[in-house]
Amino acid sequence: MKNIGFIGTGIMGASMAGHLIEAGYTLSVYNRTKAKAEGLIAKGAKWCATPGECAKGQDIVITMVGYPKDVEEVYLGANGIVDNAATGAYIIDMTTSSPVLAEKIATIATQKGLHAVDAPVTGGDTGARNATLTILVGGEKGAFDALQPIFKTMGKNIAYMGTAGAGQKTKMCNQIAIAGALSGACEAFTYAKASGLDVQKVYDAISTGMGGSIQMTGVVSKALKGNFAPGFMLKHFIKDMNISSTTSKDYQVSLPVLDLVLKEAKTLEDKGLGTEGTQTLLKYYTKK
Repeated sequence: MKNIGFIGTGIMGASMAGHLIEAGYTLSVYNRTKAKAEGLIAKGAKWCATPGECAKGQDIVITMVGYPKDVEEVYLGANGIVDNAATGAYIIDMTTSSPVLAEKIATIATQKGLHAVDAPVTGGDTGARNATLTILVGGEKGAFDALQPIFKTMGKNIAYMGTAGAGQKTKMCNQIAIAGALSGACEAFTYAKASGLDVQKVYDAISTGMGGSIQMTGVVSKALKGNFAPGFMLKHFIKDMNISSTTSKDYQVSLPVLDLVLKEAKTLEDKGLGTEGTQTLLKYYTKK
């Protein structure tokens, strides 16, 4: 399986697709904004005008797009992947999307003779650039096994979570945990500043202890230095939290911390900060 169609070449997708080219795979690419695919085209990727064209004749089709509505459009829409992929092809959605949609796509794909896998990732732009992503996979176990060389080109921790939708459900668990850790770190340093402490000294003292976290050292630390550039955009985190909150009601569980952080993040997005990194949540507390 050497021929791959890759759809979605943004911050994450461009790096992931680049690793596949470097590993010797033949890539065709599609993105709504062609300029974001120019770097891959320069490396030898073939440009396609539509998702359907990108899927035709490929052994594997990978998607890394924005929102569930984008996933549904590229897979099930007019001139989409499902209607154009060759029988027996593997279709892998690596977008963080709805578990319900992942199950729907898998059902339709199976009827068309395709192998559908949901494989959302965590690790941010750094993980994408360094090929160290964690990849959370749902779908047929046989498909997971067959796709190991592909996954290993883009990530390090590759976990099979169960049937269709299980990858997306696991990613929601990850995002729920991030919400608490991110807001906790923001609150800690807001308290430090308000109480008259030297914030950097507080960071140095607690970041390596039991209160430390990857969100503190890898994300909020940027905000403390005035860096709000996105490794992961706030608007995309809001999308993930929305999915988590909505599906939690289907599963009859209460997520009060997640719902509170989601409300705070939406307040910032309404102020035009959605394209900043998730560390911009600190602004909610410091400007309150």
